[in-house]
Amino acid sequence: MAEEYLVSCKICGLTHRLPEVETGYALDCSLCGHELKRKTPYSLALTAAFSLCALLFYFPANLFPILKMSMFGRITENTIFTGVIRFYQDGDYFVAIVVFLASILIPFLKIIGLILLVVSTRIHSQNFQPFRTKLYQAVETLGRWAMLDVFAVAVLISLIKLGRLANVVGGKGAFSFVMVVIFTILASASFDPQMIWEEKKS
Repeated sequence: MAEEYLVSCKICGLTHRLPEVETGYALDCSLCGHELKRKTPYSLALTAAFSLCALLFYFPANLFPILKMSMFGRITENTIFTGVIRFYQDGDYFVAIVVFLASILIPFLKIIGLILLVVSTRIHSQNFQPFRTKLYQAVETLGRWAMLDVFAVAVLISLIKLGRLANVVGGKGAFSFVMVVIFTILASASFDPQMIWEEKKS
């Protein structure tokens, strides 16, 4: 007999008695149709692969210039870190802190958190289940803050082009920066949080 458990729908609140879900399948709420549970195939492998790709692109994204600016015949190339330093030197301390957290620190912590999540989930130890739950929640929270840099850069470029003060193009690190954002999003989306509490099958 297949093992069953109770799941409450997040939309309508209806409680369902669900059987074990096979890999690649999903179960929907019988009342509102909202997805109750999905068994993501190769969840850990995909999360690990995307996280490692993001980590590989993270270093060139921060080492190479992300923006190349031409103003009045003068060409300057700035990395994310030099941008943080320039904001700080200009007295924009709050902006410097936000850019540093959202563009440098938080993406790195999210990538490391995803890798730790994969490794600890792979162990299937019951002692690590509360740790994995808190780590997953932390990664999801960090993910929201890691997107601030995309909007900040977009607004900055739009304002500069609107004023016709300078010509701004992407630098060598821009492609790597975009890849970091894409791979971290894919890694987060690939991880199945329900695997946190699954016991190792004998």
